[in-house]
Amino acid sequence: MIENTVLAGLLHNEDYMRRVVPFLSEDYFGDFTDKTIFKSIVKYISDYNGIPTREALRISIEEKDNISDDQYKNIVETIDALEYDDKTDIDWIVDKTEKFCQDKAVFNAVREAILVLDGAHQELDKGSIPDLLSTALGVSFDQAIGHDFLEDTEGRYEFYHSKEDKVGFDLDLFNKITKGGLSRKSLSICLAGTGVGKTLFMTHCAAANLMDGKNVLYITMEMAEEKISERIDANLMNTTMDSLQDMPKDVFMKRINRVKAKTTGKLIVKEYPTASAGSSHFRHLLNELKLKKNFMPDIIYIDYLNICTSARMKAGGNVNSYTLIKAIAEELRGLAVEFNVPILSATQTTRTGYSSSDLNLEDTSESFGLPATADFMFGLISTEELEGLGQLMVKQLKNRWGDTNTLKRFVIGVDRSKMKLYDAEESAQQGLVNDGPVADKGAFGERMKAERNDGNSNNVLSYRSNKPKSKPDFGGLK
Repeated sequence: MIENTVLAGLLHNEDYMRRVVPFLSEDYFGDFTDKTIFKSIVKYISDYNGIPTREALRISIEEKDNISDDQYKNIVETIDALEYDDKTDIDWIVDKTEKFCQDKAVFNAVREAILVLDGAHQELDKGSIPDLLSTALGVSFDQAIGHDFLEDTEGRYEFYHSKEDKVGFDLDLFNKITKGGLSRKSLSICLAGTGVGKTLFMTHCAAANLMDGKNVLYITMEMAEEKISERIDANLMNTTMDSLQDMPKDVFMKRINRVKAKTTGKLIVKEYPTASAGSSHFRHLLNELKLKKNFMPDIIYIDYLNICTSARMKAGGNVNSYTLIKAIAEELRGLAVEFNVPILSATQTTRTGYSSSDLNLEDTSESFGLPATADFMFGLISTEELEGLGQLMVKQLKNRWGDTNTLKRFVIGVDRSKMKLYDAEESAQQGLVNDGPVADKGAFGERMKAERNDGNSNNVLSYRSNKPKSKPDFGGLK
């Protein structure tokens, strides 16, 4: 029996023991005798950091009060019969042990699922069955326990020279500052005031990802699924949102079929009521999509972070907004790591930031813990001058993949009627120079003056308009 082989290996081969004992569970041993021996071996290993002798094992079992004489006799006979051949290939027995654990995990999960279906389980309901099975199917022996800096140099060199799997933008300057797009296992945040274009940015990127052949999951808690889909339709069909409502059905279907023919990706839009869903709900949704639709997203959009809930903390009571929003951000980033996808979400500016034409990290509403957790964060800025030119200004606020002082500010084109963004002409970027102040309607002009006084003038970009140099205290419109 494989159980006896496993127990013999634990008792006689320390190398084997240290490789497999972290992955073994007493639940994998159905027989009382085998389970008792296993628990005694593991307790000895935990207490003394080594494998027990047969004599030590007999004594530890003899000291147990809940074992009858007949049971003790059977256990001792089993211990004496545990023989291990030193010529056994260690990799072979480890592989066999891994398969043993996988088979037992699936068997136990199926048995527990049957109890759930029969209503005999005291703790779980039917919604937990996918988690039971996915956990059991995920059992494996992961031997990676850290990166040996001196021994693993070749692998490290290959990593430096390999192309990272990223989800790219269709906007050149965004690809440039992120070195090719959003990295998997990351959380990115778009910071903007009300009505500036957070949802517009995310729906445009979702449409672009779809046309790039990616699978996209868009989670909305602010707008209805149909409203989000309407924006994506306008973007993909290159038509105004008003025209969608007047479009005949046959024309609409033809355009949708043309979109289908151009991509192999899928886009799922899921709506949750405001402030009613968080990472645990999204995890359940991802598992459901995988099981029912065989859908695994390449990127997730969440519209937007501040109206999510936390799985660890409840709003109100003694939980302040800093702690709550930081917890939500950490949970979403953990979800990105768990499912190996980038997550892009958004947050509002403070009241001061709303009236400013130059955002900074401190303009993040509710919690500074959000920028502390995010991997990439940028602001979207709109002024009357930019609006008249059909442009948005983008400012890098945090970037773990590059230098925020390279292309710190740049502009992108926007067509709000069609919910589209596009690369602005190079001449538009030339209007942002490296030696002038930033247009500002609030107190941020003073901060930018301080930046220049600190010797950072080469990193400060300025939006130039046609207004005269008559208001130096305005923060710098020229």
